[in-house]
Amino acid sequence: MDDYWMAAAWSILPTIVITILFFWILRNILKFDRTERRSYAKIEAEERTRRGLPAPRD
Repeated sequence: MDDYWMAAAWSILPTIVITILFFWILRNILKFDRTERRSYAKIEAEERTRRGLPAPRD
């Protein structure tokens, strides 16, 4: 019976690892995108202020 459970664990392990890896990569991509958009917005606001333009409407 131990061989059955060991085989079941080894057969499901790759699926679990790939799922965890996929969600980790996706989470980091979204986090990097959010950070990049925030920094671009900051740069744009500084440029608008420097040029005397009004703030953009959201």
